Amino acid sequence: MQYRAIIRILGLLVALFSVTMLPPALISVIYQDGGGLAFLVAFFLSLVTGLMFWYPNRRNKSDLRAKEGFLIVVLFWTVLATFGALPFALLDQPQMTITDAIFESFSGLTTTGATVIEGIEFLPKAVQYYRQQLQWLGGMGIIVLAVAVLPILGVGGMQLYRAETPGPVKDSKMTPRIADTAKHLWYIYLSLTIACSFAYWLAGMNLFDAVCHAFSTIAIGGFSTYDASLGYFNSVAVNVVCVIFLWIAALNFSLHYSAVSGRNIKNYFKDPECKTFFTIQFVLITVCFLVLVNYSVYDSAEMALDQALIQAVSISTTAGFATTDFSSWPAFLPILLIFSSFIGGCAGSTGGGLKVIRVLLLFLQGKREVDRLIHPKAVYAVKLGDRAMPSRVVEAVWGFFAAYAIVFVVIMIGLIASGLDNITAFSATAATLNNLGPGLGSVAGTYAEVSDSGKWLLVSAMLFGRLEVFSLLVLLSPTFWRS
Repeated sequence: MQYRAIIRILGLLVALFSVTMLPPALISVIYQDGGGLAFLVAFFLSLVTGLMFWYPNRRNKSDLRAKEGFLIVVLFWTVLATFGALPFALLDQPQMTITDAIFESFSGLTTTGATVIEGIEFLPKAVQYYRQQLQWLGGMGIIVLAVAVLPILGVGGMQLYRAETPGPVKDSKMTPRIADTAKHLWYIYLSLTIACSFAYWLAGMNLFDAVCHAFSTIAIGGFSTYDASLGYFNSVAVNVVCVIFLWIAALNFSLHYSAVSGRNIKNYFKDPECKTFFTIQFVLITVCFLVLVNYSVYDSAEMALDQALIQAVSISTTAGFATTDFSSWPAFLPILLIFSSFIGGCAGSTGGGLKVIRVLLLFLQGKREVDRLIHPKAVYAVKLGDRAMPSRVVEAVWGFFAAYAIVFVVIMIGLIASGLDNITAFSATAATLNNLGPGLGSVAGTYAEVSDSGKWLLVSAMLFGRLEVFSLLVLLSPTFWRS
């Protein structure tokens, strides 16, 4: 294990991450909100610590193998999110415990969108901006992780995209080609953010709110500058902008790259995952709309369609923006929406959940087993479009699903043991493991009432969900640490 090379990379990451403390400090100066000092202190502490890690190991430059890759991937989120908690811990308003600061930071960087803060609109502008910026940075990290790194590591069937993604090498080493991939993905991500900010501004938001909500929309994070989230604006135009950009962000960024580099959008229509994603979306919206109209929840069909559209898309893509309290919707809708978050977005997107491609492969594999029971001697292949899937990929997806289910059950039981009721424990686990944010019961709004032990469990759930489960589980194996 090349520990010094890993420490060098971590030191460099922390030093670079420290620079992200300066924009909130600048926002504080612009708005004179008195919240800038905490960010300057956090900047100094992060920069010094990062340089202390980096400088003694600066000459240890070598390609990292898959083994080091797993460790880097996990440390990337845990270390940066820990340093990201510094401003929250140092702030006078809001006053937060270490546990709450860690929870808020991890929730932001993993784009979960769960919060322990109440009265968000009364916070200093610097704090409001920083929460949104955390999600935006986390979203970019997820894209690079999902498109450039995980296919190489072969995590949970992500090797399916090894031959399709732009740039990643075909062996098991981390090379400069990942940096080239990351650069192109940054351009796309930044362009989408600018376009989303402009669209929100045209829809009626002020510039500050437009930029902040664009950050959390493209990252599919769900943080807002208001307790009422998008419901504060009470605008159909804002809701439509949100839906359109959530759909774009929930698609595989490899498709975006292919469309931009080849100036051709045909791949969107050919991709089986993309087609399945939109099929699920339209079915979900239709079901929500029909139930809301049937129960006369809203005064008009137009209003019901607006709410069904924004809530179905927001929850199913794991954004978690709210325009209403969906937990009070009639019949099976709250549970349906929570379960839709298990599917989430496409692989290689900023969305959470199992990912559409895995759910599709699970369905196709289940169908194959049924066909085998009917015709035991027939040979059936699991096909994705015109491609027959290698058995290794199908096995990896089933392994991922099993690990996901086990982690879910363990965390949910732990939450019940910490004092939460069954519905709250179930939905809180789903909301954090799927990186969704809002749940049902006492976590429908904030997670402030959850005990400290429960919050640490939920932080671990956020990490498991963001790191595709296996990346974290592999570090718990004694085999990993043997030379």
